[in-house]
Amino acid sequence: MDLILKYFKGLSEEQVAQLSALYELYVDWNNKINVISRKDIENLYERHILHSLAIAKIISFRSETTVMDVGTGGGFPGIPLAILFPSAQFHLIDSIGKKIRVVEHIIEETGLENTTCEQARAEQIPVKYDFIVSRAVTALPQFYRWVAKKSKKNSFNKLKNGILYLKGGDIETEMRETPAKNIFSFPISTWYEEDYFLQKYIIHIPL
Repeated sequence: MDLILKYFKGLSEEQVAQLSALYELYVDWNNKINVISRKDIENLYERHILHSLAIAKIISFRSETTVMDVGTGGGFPGIPLAILFPSAQFHLIDSIGKKIRVVEHIIEETGLENTTCEQARAEQIPVKYDFIVSRAVTALPQFYRWVAKKSKKNSFNKLKNGILYLKGGDIETEMRETPAKNIFSFPISTWYEEDYFLQKYIIHIPL
């Protein structure tokens, strides 16, 4: 938690309690289901929670913003973002049922009233959202094809509605191959000093 508090000041007592609870919840579930890499669970706050919250460095979701987390896995980036933005509405989806069971339990245990989850693929979701978030579930061109029609037209946040994608490595080729009019990238190392984030980016694609 010290790492989270280092970069996010002014959290409420409830938010601190919710974020603090995540470690034991994920450790417990990881002993049953391999939600997070076994060797990576000790790095939960840096590589999963703090990484997820990087999106909050480029946007503060306004009240009633709707966000869908596609391929959420164990709940990233959706759960940390839902804790940080309690007045926004989050819907977390994944095609793997056992991962959604984990997410459902963590939502319940942390008391996240602004968050729902569902076992589904993006193309099965009929509803449109302000933002589609995800964390490197596939190559960017493929992800764009999955969700390009899932965003609402009318924007009321600082950034235009669209995709907010967490991606690492050499992103230039993937950005060139993505058939979008505009693509913007933000290096996460702008805000975080840990070496883990040196090749990590947030990609925003207005839709």
